[in-house]
Amino acid sequence: MSSRLLKYTCLTIFAVAGIACTPATDEAVQSAGAAYTPPPVTPESRNLDQSDIERMMEELSNWGRWGADDQLGAANLITPAKRFEAIATVTEGITVSLEHQLLTETASDVPSPFQRRVLAVPDPTTEPAFRGGVSDNYNISYHGYSHSHVDSLCHILYKGKMYNGKDQDTITEAGCTTNSIANLQGGIVTRGVLIDIPRLKGVDYLEPGTPIYQEDIEAFEQMAGVVVRPGDAVFVRTGRWARRAELGAWDVAQSAAGLHASTMPWIKARDVSFLGGDAASDLVPSQIEGVGLPIHLLTIVAMGVDLFDNQDLEAVAETAARLNRWEFMVIAAPLAVEGGTGSPVNVLAIF
Repeated sequence: MSSRLLKYTCLTIFAVAGIACTPATDEAVQSAGAAYTPPPVTPESRNLDQSDIERMMEELSNWGRWGADDQLGAANLITPAKRFEAIATVTEGITVSLEHQLLTETASDVPSPFQRRVLAVPDPTTEPAFRGGVSDNYNISYHGYSHSHVDSLCHILYKGKMYNGKDQDTITEAGCTTNSIANLQGGIVTRGVLIDIPRLKGVDYLEPGTPIYQEDIEAFEQMAGVVVRPGDAVFVRTGRWARRAELGAWDVAQSAAGLHASTMPWIKARDVSFLGGDAASDLVPSQIEGVGLPIHLLTIVAMGVDLFDNQDLEAVAETAARLNRWEFMVIAAPLAVEGGTGSPVNVLAIF
């Protein structure tokens, strides 16, 4: 893609997203398309214990990497050149939402359904007003395994600390005074990569409790001809929503396919900026005694990688398979909630 076309595309797409755009320099365009050689990563043992997680919390840490006061974490990897790299993946003009339809009925995986109340309902017994109107009120408890959302860097704590060593004492009833979701108000625009493990395995979905290992991710890269690069938003499909549609809801908090903790050195080596899944990325149970949600610990707290949870990856998987393209542009704009631990979010994949 020429630098002139990139400049025009940036102005068009970013204007729609409400994000400021600086025209590309030739150097930025060249950098965006530069060759990338992935670093070799020796797989961790599959038999991990709590001491291994504590070790990896130190070894994979990004604390101080972007300064002592940094609150963006791995989002710093999304540079202007990275955004132009993402824009260059858009060739079809196809948009796909990764947001699952909001769930309004209680189920084993929906303890807190989305609630909506319509305000000022028109009265059918009265003469219509010259100018009428209607509104509604939303109530959503988004953390958990029900609704599509993004976690902020203050959402998870490890031994009283959050990302970049900030103390849990900085959290009050008013919210997080550091590492809150408000830091992402400018939006997320980067290259997205879908890792479709059921497609790799030749099944419609993974059974709950199925671990995903480093060799699975690398095998999909080889099969699909895609390479995860620094600054990418990586989405790992397990087929959670396909299984739910076929067999019904189950308690995802107790049993979910997901990434095994041994994959985390690979995520760090590739400098992934955002990680997403169709549940919460974590294998449940974790297979590590005494440690729940190790992926949340190692990404959010150690690496400063925000997580996109409960993404519906079915439509994007179908589109990627039809186009035989597993990379796309990602746009997401979390709510600017001061002190917020995260936000409901509608992630868009643009092919």
